[in-house]
Amino acid sequence: MGRYPEIRDLQLLLALSQRKHFTRAASDCGISQPAFSARIHQLEKQLGVPIVRRGNKFLGFTKEGELALKWARKVITDAEGMRQDIENARGDLRGVLALGVVPTALPYAASVSTALRARHEHLTIQIQSLSSTQITRALHEFAIDAGITYGDEKDSSLRFDSVYQEHYVLLSPLHLAPRTKGTASWAEAAELPLCLLSKDMRFRQIVDEVFQLAGVMPEPVMETNAFTAAMVQVSNGSAATIAPQKLVDSLFLDQNSISLKLENPSVEKTIGLATLDHKPALPAIDALRDVIGLSS
Repeated sequence: MGRYPEIRDLQLLLALSQRKHFTRAASDCGISQPAFSARIHQLEKQLGVPIVRRGNKFLGFTKEGELALKWARKVITDAEGMRQDIENARGDLRGVLALGVVPTALPYAASVSTALRARHEHLTIQIQSLSSTQITRALHEFAIDAGITYGDEKDSSLRFDSVYQEHYVLLSPLHLAPRTKGTASWAEAAELPLCLLSKDMRFRQIVDEVFQLAGVMPEPVMETNAFTAAMVQVSNGSAATIAPQKLVDSLFLDQNSISLKLENPSVEKTIGLATLDHKPALPAIDALRDVIGLSS
């Protein structure tokens, strides 16, 4: 073994972090479980510290293991960047682009990914629905390559480029809506049975801040961490919800559901692309910027 860990061993370590099971991780990597365990043990000897907590089964990583995992992700990301750069120079960008996306921006992320794939058919885009806090953490841990998230997450180590302004609507069953067209006030929305996102989500925090600004505070009848559940409540007539305009525009509303632009106050929040402020950037990230219309 050389002085430095081999990339293959770092790939095994990442597989273990994803599967949290030695046998399954070994199977994913195409080697036997004994050989997998031996290479992880050899990596521990090379680093001079235990990196995996063991018992009758995988119990997680040690403190040193978490550090090794962070650096393993960075090394693998840099190696992937080198490979993408060489292939891109030949006019054939290949590889994987991992995106973390706040739930409100999922329709936008899907649209952008479609446009990106149209230009680079051999590029695979992975989209994960994450909270803004999870996106920031995942970027620092090199678990994702870029995030589509809110612009109010202050982190000087991240580059943030504004993409669009998020506006809000009341999405309601017809029989609960204050009117059938036009606008609604936040105070009117507060009087309805509401299904809102859970309080750990940035979107919910924004909604609560606006309700407070309007001098009202609703008592939701249901909370969820997925907009799908909120949409079902609207569809079956049980509750209304607050949603971003872009999300509602991507839906096919039935004749018993309507959306009303929320005013008094009128609010908008910035959604943008967040990446680690590193050079050179992953070629797939530069390709994404180009599709969005941002400078590299």
